[in-house]
Amino acid sequence: MKTKIFLILLIHFQIGLAQDKLITKTGTIVFEASVPSFEEVKAKNEAVSCVLNTTSGEIASLALMKGFRFKIALMEEHFNENYVESDTYPKASFKGTIEDFDYRKIDQNQKEYTVNGKIEMHGKSKQISVTAKIKKTEKGLEFLSNFDLNADDFNIKIPNIVSKKVSKKVNVDLNFNLK
Repeated sequence: MKTKIFLILLIHFQIGLAQDKLITKTGTIVFEASVPSFEEVKAKNEAVSCVLNTTSGEIASLALMKGFRFKIALMEEHFNENYVESDTYPKASFKGTIEDFDYRKIDQNQKEYTVNGKIEMHGKSKQISVTAKIKKTEKGLEFLSNFDLNADDFNIKIPNIVSKKVSKKVNVDLNFNLK
C-alpha cells in the first residue's frame, strides 16, 4: 500500500515538474547573409531544439550546424567546410533569460519581451540582447525573434574571393512553437 501511494505521489510530482518546461525539437532558424545584386545566401534549419522554463523565464536553444539547408548544395558544402567548420564546431547554442517573464500573463495577444543571454558558435561566445514576440497558441507557446549577428564576432572568416558576395552582417530569424 505504501508503495502504491509513493508511486502515485512520485508520478504526480513528476507531472507537476514537467509543466514548468515547454520544449520543441522542431524549431526553425533561418539566416541570410545576402548582398544586393548577387545570389541569395540563405539557409534554414528546421530541427532546432529549445527549452523554456515557464517559472524562471530561462531559455536555451541548440542548433546543429549541419542541419542548415541551402537552395544550392555547393553553398551548403562551403558553409559547413569553409565558414563554420561544422566538423570542428558542430553546434550553435544560446542560454539566456526573458526579462519580466510571467507565464500566467501570456495570452493570445503577441507581446514583446527582451531576451538577454549568451550565444556560442564557432568556438566563440557573445552576450546579446534581442527582442522576442511571444504569445499562446492552440498548440502551446509561439516564440519569434529576428536579429542580426556579425560573422567577425564568431571568428567566421569570409574569403576575399567572395567577400563582396556574402555579407558579414547575418540576419537571423527564429520561430519556436513550444509545447
